[in-house]
Amino acid sequence: MTKITAAITAMGKYLPEDILTNKMLEEMVDTNDEWITSRTGIKERRILKGEGLGTSYMAIKAAEELIEKKNLDPAEIELVIVATATPDMQAAATAAYVASEIGAVNAFGFDMDAACSSFLFGMSVAAKYIESGSYKKVLLIGADKCSSIIDYTDRATCIIFGDGAGAALFEPDEEGFGVQDEYLRSDGTGREFLRAKRGGSSYPWDKDTFDKKEHYIFQEGKTVFKNAVFNMADVAEKILTRNNLTNEDVTWLAAHQANKRIIEATANRIKLDSSKVMMNIQNYGNTTSATLPLLIADYEKQLKKGDKIIFAAFGGGFTWGSIYLKWAYNS
Repeated sequence: MTKITAAITAMGKYLPEDILTNKMLEEMVDTNDEWITSRTGIKERRILKGEGLGTSYMAIKAAEELIEKKNLDPAEIELVIVATATPDMQAAATAAYVASEIGAVNAFGFDMDAACSSFLFGMSVAAKYIESGSYKKVLLIGADKCSSIIDYTDRATCIIFGDGAGAALFEPDEEGFGVQDEYLRSDGTGREFLRAKRGGSSYPWDKDTFDKKEHYIFQEGKTVFKNAVFNMADVAEKILTRNNLTNEDVTWLAAHQANKRIIEATANRIKLDSSKVMMNIQNYGNTTSATLPLLIADYEKQLKKGDKIIFAAFGGGFTWGSIYLKWAYNS
């Protein structure tokens, strides 16, 4: 019996129109373009504005672009997963709303939150549904409205994050393309170093905590940077070793776009030439769950059937991991 693997067969993306540049941030907080660029690699980020517009708005737009490009009947989609750390609201699944709005009337949907690793972990889940034979079309969307949890008077975080969404369609493959292997990890002792404390069940927000801005994201920069550098590089190296891959075998590194120095450290660990490293952090900043699908969508036209792509991510929680995927089509 031919082994079924889960391959990405289409991509879509959405980025808000409003751009927040480093120069604009200079007018908002004590920072400057040179400082931001040298430490993060970020030049600008997109911000979603508009009353009532949240993560679902961007997820729907990304999905609609994919559907149009693929000429796909949305009624054929069987599962919609929205990987996000910023769902529209509590209790009501953003994915269920997205599925209804795009016309995926035969799909069920649920959200996944592993912070910046959400899309990577979602790839694993989507692949398992496909490999099991249960479903043939799984839509995985990474989307975050990070601006909704950012304090724009906090120069440690407001320079980093942006909004955006990317979508990927997973389908069965019998030629050996798609997801080949994964190495996923987590360590809950790290959650205090990167989190938005208020708003969850342990610490509901009230007026006093709201005034203290505890519902905004907090990051202990040095600790997060240290852990991200080591762990993203470590899992990327492990996935190569497990699959007997050399740096010459790897076509592309698709690393979470949190910081240019972290991305470069991961590439250096596996001795990968910079020409093989996908990079768009300069344009979008850290879009959390959306960074990986936005990378693939941006580089889609450069990808060739059979390309070996190493995905790597690190996020709050802490969560991190790497996935090895063989690209399944020529654009």
